[in-house]
Parts: sequence; C-alpha cells; structure tokens
Amino acid sequence: MTEDDLNAKSTDLPRLSKKSYEKELKHIQVELVKLQEWVKHQGLKVVVVFEGRDAAGKGGAIKSITQSLNPRICRIVALGKPSDQERTQWYFQRYAAKLPAAGEIVLFDRSWYNRAGVEHVMGYCTHEEYVEFLRSCPEFENMLQRSGIILIKYWFSVNDTEQENRFQDRIKDPRKRWKFSPMDLEARTRWVEYSKAKDDMFNATDTELSPWYVIDGDDKRRARLNCVNHLLAKIPYEDVLPKPFDLPPLQNKMVYVRPPMHLQKFIPDVTAHLK
Repeated sequence: MTEDDLNAKSTDLPRLSKKSYEKELKHIQVELVKLQEWVKHQGLKVVVVFEGRDAAGKGGAIKSITQSLNPRICRIVALGKPSDQERTQWYFQRYAAKLPAAGEIVLFDRSWYNRAGVEHVMGYCTHEEYVEFLRSCPEFENMLQRSGIILIKYWFSVNDTEQENRFQDRIKDPRKRWKFSPMDLEARTRWVEYSKAKDDMFNATDTELSPWYVIDGDDKRRARLNCVNHLLAKIPYEDVLPKPFDLPPLQNKMVYVRPPMHLQKFIPDVTAHLK
C-alpha cells in the first residue's frame, strides 16, 4: 500500500461492512504482533500520539492496536488533569516519565498537546505558557528522536455532523455515557476556537522531523484500518515470531491427591438460559 493510498480520504466511499472490517483487522493484527516482537527483539522505543476531536475515534483505534498485543510491551498512557504538584513542574515532565524503555511501545491517548488544545481554548494555561509550549514542543520532540525514540503523531478528524451523531449515540447508550465530560459539552460551543487552535498547533509542530498524520475518522472502521496499516508502514520490521512447537506432556507420575472440588467457591453460572 502506497503513502497516497494510506492518506486517501474515505468520505466518498461507502461505510465499510463489519465482515470486511473484521477480516482485514484479523490480518493486520497478526502483523502488529510481528511488529511487537520486532520491537522487543531490537530493543526499539516507540511512541505513538493520538489526538483529535472528541468522538473522532481515537479510543477505538487504540483498542484495535492493543487488542492482540502484550500489555507489558505495548501500554496505553491516558493522563488525567495534573495535580497541584505537577502544575509546578516542567510542563513535559509528567509525560517524560511515561516514555518507553527499550523494547516498549507507548500509545498516548491524548498527550502533551493538551496545552495547545483544551488548556489553551478553555483558559487553563496562561497565554505565555501556551506560546512557550508552541516554541518548545518541536525542540522536545527532536530531543526524543535524538535519544532513539520513534515518534509518530496521529490527528483524528471528524466532521461536525458525524460527531453530533456519535454524541447522540453516547447519550442513548448507558455503556458510553461516561465518555461525556463537562469539557466535552463546553467544547461543542467552541467548535471554531478548537479548529483555530488545531490549525495554529499544526503550524508550529507539523515539522519535517515530526510530522502530523491526519486520519479521516468519519468511518470508524476505515479509520482504524488506515491507522494500523500506516503505523505498520512507518516502522520497518521483520518476522521474528517463534515457530510452532510441541507442548511437553502433562506431569502425571507424582503421587498427589487433590482436595475435593466442592471446597472451592465457584461463581454462579448465570449463562444456563443462554444458547
């Protein structure tokens, strides 16, 4: 798949069917496992930043990546608001503490770019702090890359109509309602301000060494597949998966009588009525 193919917008395409999505996802998740083993084998340090509009599909993309991976190798970082102590630290300090060691992949579900987005728009930082962030962020990311970290940044884009549909779905579904925060509701009234903040952020931080890759998130399934395929294309890897092997026989020669099973507390089976 070429770079042009990966960057192509999907808005003119029909919604991807669940069957096609799951078939392709299964294939690329095998490749993700190969990438994971290569990162471990080579001692690579990988950071992937996920940013974008609320309900643009960042969480679903992250889940599609981590679903088949070892959480000891690939971990998600999703920091809450800073503590009083953290507010007095160097701004990048709490993020730097979560960076990967050799053989690790870290996925930032929102990142240091909070300062250029929500903190700036909502007035949670001063103008001076915001300006300093835009100036120092490229330097910070250059330092990360010079230290050997592979840094990839994704911005998930979604149009306002699709975002509205997803918000309504969250309201109707009790399983998703927790995703709403007062800040999300406030952001609806500041759509243009967030758009300007995103454009200004790109102007300052979309550099040759650390570019932003934009993902059209209007079709969640296509967005996830495009994201994973692009990630696989950005990190050259080889297949170092262990070859199939035979299991050793179970131990059966030791003289040992196990205690009766009724002494153990089994949980109730509430699935008996299901077929």
